[in-house]
Order: sequence, then structure tokens, then C-alpha cells
Amino acid sequence: LKIIMIPNFKAHPWHGISVGSEAPDIVNVFVEIVPSDTIKYEVDKESGYLKVDRPQQFSNIIPALYGFIPRTYCHDEVLKLAIESGATDVNTGDLDPLDICVLSSHNIHAGGLLLEAIPIGGFKMIDKGEADDKIVAVMKGDHAFGHFRDINDLPQAEVKRLMHYFLTYKNLPDEPAKCRIQEVYGAEHAKKVIQASEQDYANKFGG
Repeated sequence: LKIIMIPNFKAHPWHGISVGSEAPDIVNVFVEIVPSDTIKYEVDKESGYLKVDRPQQFSNIIPALYGFIPRTYCHDEVLKLAIESGATDVNTGDLDPLDICVLSSHNIHAGGLLLEAIPIGGFKMIDKGEADDKIVAVMKGDHAFGHFRDINDLPQAEVKRLMHYFLTYKNLPDEPAKCRIQEVYGAEHAKKVIQASEQDYANKFGG
């Protein structure tokens, strides 16, 4: 009698999960980091497992759930949108899945999970010549944030808190800024960025 062991199957969070049937209005998000994390985790592109990228060096902690939208990629189409916004110091997308931060009033204690989110805007971030958009979204059904539909409806303090994190999390106090935000955009443009990153993914990986 020969026993064949069948390994448990786990879909790769970048390639094996869809962007969502209602995208770009509602998207799937794979969460890598939560606000309590003092270590930056990211998905290992080969295996799909979460890995330690680096300990957070400074006191700034991510102010929202943070991860990426599956089956997205930031390259030529995302670059075109950055150039259209007036960025002249950009020459490529960042060649990664599209980043997204999700506002929620609930305490989620660890990453490595999926959720549905509603994009409401984003930041056109330029990082050393790369278009590195950060989509801002709210968790679908969240009782405190779930009703927001555009970043302009958020309290300005919430927007500035997110901006401050992304503008400072890579820098020591005595270092020049490594990145900047070209513009803050609303839900309509956020959906264009998502669609552009889906096209970049299809161009790169097919499907």
C-alpha cells in the first residue's frame, strides 16, 4: 500500500488571489502590517509567506492597516499617471504590487489576512524616481470609517497623519527627504491607479 501525502494548498497572496469582482470600487487587500507592529513585514515574492523586512528604526508607527492589492503591479501604466500629474523626476513604477492603507476602527492584531476595502483616494508618492502610489481606503462595513467615499471627506488630521508617516518613515532626523508626495487625490483617480496597476500586472504576468 502506497500512501501519497497531498500538501495543503495555499494561494499566493499576490498572484493567487483576485483583485476582487467589484474592483476598483471594492478591492481585496492582503494586510502585511498593522498599527501595533514595530517590525516591517512584507510578502516574500517567491514563497508568498510574510517575512521580516526590517525592524522599524524610528518612533513613527504605521497609522492604518497596510498591505497591497493582489494581481496589481506598478510599472509603465502607473508611471504614465504620475507623469500626467506633473511629476518630472519619475522614470518608472516601483515594480511592486500596489500599496494600500486601510482605515478601520477595529483592532486587528496581526497581518497575513485578507479584507475587502473601499478606495477613497491616495497619495502620488515619488520615491527616488519611482512612482510609488499609496492608495487610501476604508474597511468595508467599518462602523466608524466605512461610510467615507472620498479622501476629502476625512478629517484633515487623519490625512496629515498618513502623509507624515509616508514622508518620514525612511528618514533619520538629519537626513534629507528620500521621497515626496506629488499630489493627494480622491476616489476617482485612485480607481484609475488601481486599473492602471491591473493593466501593468497583465502586461507583466499575463491573465
